[in-house]
Amino acid sequence: MTVTDVGEFGLIDRVTARLAQGQSCLLGPGDDGAVVAAPDRRVVASTDVLVEGRHFRRDWSAARDVGHRAAAANLADIAAMGATPTALLVALCMPAELDPAWAEELADGLGAEAALVGASVVGGDMSASPTLTIAVTALGDLAGRPPVVRSGARPGDVVALAGRTGWAAAGYTVLSRGFRTPRLLVEAFRRPEVPYAAGPAAAAAGATAMIDVSDGLLADLGHVAAASGVAVDLSREAFEVPRQMRDAAAALGVDPYTWILAGGDDHALAATFPPDAALPDGWRPVGRVAAGAGVTVDGAGYDGPRGWDHFRRTAE
Repeated sequence: MTVTDVGEFGLIDRVTARLAQGQSCLLGPGDDGAVVAAPDRRVVASTDVLVEGRHFRRDWSAARDVGHRAAAANLADIAAMGATPTALLVALCMPAELDPAWAEELADGLGAEAALVGASVVGGDMSASPTLTIAVTALGDLAGRPPVVRSGARPGDVVALAGRTGWAAAGYTVLSRGFRTPRLLVEAFRRPEVPYAAGPAAAAAGATAMIDVSDGLLADLGHVAAASGVAVDLSREAFEVPRQMRDAAAALGVDPYTWILAGGDDHALAATFPPDAALPDGWRPVGRVAAGAGVTVDGAGYDGPRGWDHFRRTAE
């Protein structure tokens, strides 16, 4: 069976029947538009696109895994603004010969990841396309707080991290070399573990700037440094190399700090805090903000890769 056999509206019915609706959804799929509660009277919105062959491969990840990744990439952006995610809108463009079961399992992953934060998939669109593409828009609520933007870091601030970095990049390297183990690293690439609650917690604790680490810690902190007009210096010793990552790096001939400092897709959160602020649970200091420009490691320039560039690198 293919999506052509089921038809557009038949597939929509099969997919939406699998999606539970959270409390923020006042009107879900089935109308011209969804209705989502906005108690704050402001809505945080963000969009990401996953393209087969560039962001995922079906021989590397099950459809449910891709759903988790697609949702996580967007929900993490909402958390990085200091907001709580409320809803997802999903546009799915797919080849006509795709098995409809793949789309159904994708929906299962999207719904399960959204449910981790009490959000839900409230609508979207479907279309035929030669390239399998998933576009997700996430909405979120600030709960009365100002958004935490990239431009608020100041000299003297502490740079802190919530979540892990390097795991997904290590998993990507393992898969690209034709292996399926260590499983812990491969699963980190397939399904990121995002510290969603750390975003609103950082906002409540007075974070001055924050960003989702999707393209690599050095690259993403570079956006914070540029937007804030400051320099960021990271301490290498603040990053522990887990045993599984260290062993995989040795076997593959890779410097593990390349994964940790430049690897994306874990969706950790990086933020800056005033020097006298108490870091919330789950946050750890990894560097300092200073006058100047750019991002350094232990006071020196970093000559390795700095992160993902969508126009220069493809999944291998």
